[in-house]
Amino acid sequence: MKKLRLGVLGMSEGNGHPYSWSAIFNGYDPIAMANCPFPTIPEYLSKEAYPEQFLLDIAEVTHVWTQDEVISQAIAKAAKIEKVVRYYTDMIDEVDAVLLARDDAEKHYEMALPFLKAGVPIFIDKPLALEVAVAKQLLAAQQYDHQLFTCSSLRYAKELLLSEAEKEAIGAIYHVEASIMKYWETYGIHLLEPIVINLPHRGALQKVTKMESIKMHQVHISWEQATATVKVTGSQVVPLEFTYYGSKGMIRKNFSDSFACFKASLLAFITQIQTQKISIARAETLELTELIERGK
Repeated sequence: MKKLRLGVLGMSEGNGHPYSWSAIFNGYDPIAMANCPFPTIPEYLSKEAYPEQFLLDIAEVTHVWTQDEVISQAIAKAAKIEKVVRYYTDMIDEVDAVLLARDDAEKHYEMALPFLKAGVPIFIDKPLALEVAVAKQLLAAQQYDHQLFTCSSLRYAKELLLSEAEKEAIGAIYHVEASIMKYWETYGIHLLEPIVINLPHRGALQKVTKMESIKMHQVHISWEQATATVKVTGSQVVPLEFTYYGSKGMIRKNFSDSFACFKASLLAFITQIQTQKISIARAETLELTELIERGK
């Protein structure tokens, strides 16, 4: 397989993915990356063996665009990106695939559409959309079934996945509680996607109830065979944590490895391009979008 040329589109407020995702493919300049406005990124990058743990051999981010050329230049310098483009559509004919590394979902359709129409594979950062109707429009704009890839990278966080031994120990799961900081529209998906992955027996979605206070967004979800209560706490510091309750016991799972899950999700995108097979069932993506929409 040839080494793919990638373009990255960013940024949105509070989201450092253009720095981290690009560095996972390209490596990085430690001095320039130290100036990244998201200090956890150079911190966790520095803990990884280079080049062994990076994806240098399968793809390279060659183009970057943000709405601010100063930011674009900073990302390019930190993550060794060759070309800063003035307009994001300028990269369409120069890359093999695109990373839409913005989590302001209201911009996704507008920014993704030119690439979808051109047949360029695209990874759209979480959440795909805030309404099911928009998610369906994005999927309908594909030129082929496997063109679009989207997920929360926490889907691939091994520390959040229940092992077969853990499932056996706690028995049939009937309820999950989970918490995360920041905002429902951008971070709720980080709770919902691991829960859905760990509840394959959940059955059809039945009810979604929002319980919102001044500083906390709480959503209760009922499926046929399980329930979940998820809390997004704004600026209130809470652990990114999941508690699973089963017929024989309970277990708590905590998120801990940003690099590993980002790397795994990026690799899943490249694999989808190479195999031409959809990695994540579209019905599941639409269910997750429905949860986001109904929980708003």
